[in-house]
Amino acid sequence: MKRWLVFITLLLIVTHSFAQHTDESSNQQKLSMYQDSLADLGKTMINNDNEPERQNANIMFVKTLVSALKVPNSFLFPFDSVKTTSIINSPDNRFRIISWHVMNDDGSYRFYGAIQLNTGGPLKLFPLVDYSPLLKTPEDSITDNRKWYGAQYYKIIRVTGEKSYYVLLGWKGYTSSSTKKVIEVLSFKNDKPQFGMQVFGTSKHARIIFQYTRQASMLLKYVPEEDLIVFDHLSAPDEKSKKDLESYGPDLSYDGYKLINGHWKYIDNLDMRNVPDEHDNEFTDPKKQAIEDKSQLGNKN
Repeated sequence: MKRWLVFITLLLIVTHSFAQHTDESSNQQKLSMYQDSLADLGKTMINNDNEPERQNANIMFVKTLVSALKVPNSFLFPFDSVKTTSIINSPDNRFRIISWHVMNDDGSYRFYGAIQLNTGGPLKLFPLVDYSPLLKTPEDSITDNRKWYGAQYYKIIRVTGEKSYYVLLGWKGYTSSSTKKVIEVLSFKNDKPQFGMQVFGTSKHARIIFQYTRQASMLLKYVPEEDLIVFDHLSAPDEKSKKDLESYGPDLSYDGYKLINGHWKYIDNLDMRNVPDEHDNEFTDPKKQAIEDKSQLGNKN
């Protein structure tokens, strides 16, 4: 009798393990299929010359992404074949941010995104709605995910202490003449995301926004060894252009924000001789990357 009970128990364990493995394998296959669809739609969003086609691809991209994220354990799937979209996890693995952009025919951009929490169970997703054109003072606005100052993020920095929050570094293509980058602050209030926080020295700004000519590249990166966000100092080419931010560009000097007791102290004229010359090494514009990929493919052929 005891042997029979042991046999039944072992059989149940093996059957359960097999069923679990089968489910995981099935989920992985579903996610791989969704990933292929997202990769194709992403290429259309970036490369198609027709704006309605780009917008339609984006609508399908959103629907496909939501379906994919509803698959159990989707948080663990990297979607690393979807090159046109930025997917980055927070350092504590509490959440990840998925963000991307669609360019309009006039050279402006609209940004899209979502925050996926690592629940270990049912999907908990916060859509990010780009509210940029309606924010009258974006530097000072504290908003939620429905009034997001849209950007495509490439770095998350976790700050712990009396105020725990995350700093996001992002690229924000702006117009046909100029580009923006942003230092954003993300926190969670009552388990819901909140954007913007006054943590930049004596400034009352809730986020830091840089604008510069589209012809230039700007360095904005985090140096973890020094708890330092370093960036190019932007300046006008001449006195007459000082009010024209679209003409600004790097002047070969560097400024930064140093993390001290949970706040970021502004420091100018940093000695950054060891910083690489590649200004946009933290972010590659997918449009430029697509052109490079096509060029490399042509060389191979």
